[in-house]
Amino acid sequence: MTRFFLGITGASGHAYAEALLRALVAAGHEVDLSVTEAGAKVMRHELGIEAGTRGERLAQALPSWIGAPAARSVRAFASDAVEAPPSSGTALTGGAILCPCSMGTLARVSAGFSSNLVERAADVALKEGKKLVLVPRETPLSPLHLENMLRLSRLGAIILPAMPGFYHRPKRVEDLVGHVVGKILDRLGVEHSVGARWEGTEAPAEDAGVERPKSAEKSAEKDRSP
Repeated sequence: MTRFFLGITGASGHAYAEALLRALVAAGHEVDLSVTEAGAKVMRHELGIEAGTRGERLAQALPSWIGAPAARSVRAFASDAVEAPPSSGTALTGGAILCPCSMGTLARVSAGFSSNLVERAADVALKEGKKLVLVPRETPLSPLHLENMLRLSRLGAIILPAMPGFYHRPKRVEDLVGHVVGKILDRLGVEHSVGARWEGTEAPAEDAGVERPKSAEKSAEKDRSP
């Protein structure tokens, strides 16, 4: 079991945060959660969740949001709780995820400027060499956005934009959300069954009737022998 920090900011795309929170808990991990002031406003608009920025209010919203059993694995902190465990490297979390990550938050993290617990947790992840996954949801991207992302990537952060693929032929919005969340979990090293994995469209050459070299056939027979 690992404890992760999840910071939710004012960018659009809170469905990703909700699915990620559920997936981390379902995988047996614990989560420290904090929502910025702008994040609380977007959460109210996109998810209908009245979480607020205070830790107590956020904690009260969790059981009805993700279910009481899952809520027991989540610790909620106020956005200004700079004294909370995630603000220190000694807390030894498995990493921090900012999902979705607004461009304002991303810019402040890139400059080492921590104005709240979400930004501080990201700063701690960088200085401690922990995994930091930033999930921006913005388009188009200005040169300034791109420069900030490049700076953070060079510092060791994982820039994972909310860009779902379509090669798995999604049928629902949940399929698109799961595609991105699955990629986040992969980068965190969390085993999961979220999202579809690409298995190819053609059978391997030996299964398609293509003749193999004799050496390859002997090697395959040897591998099949008891």
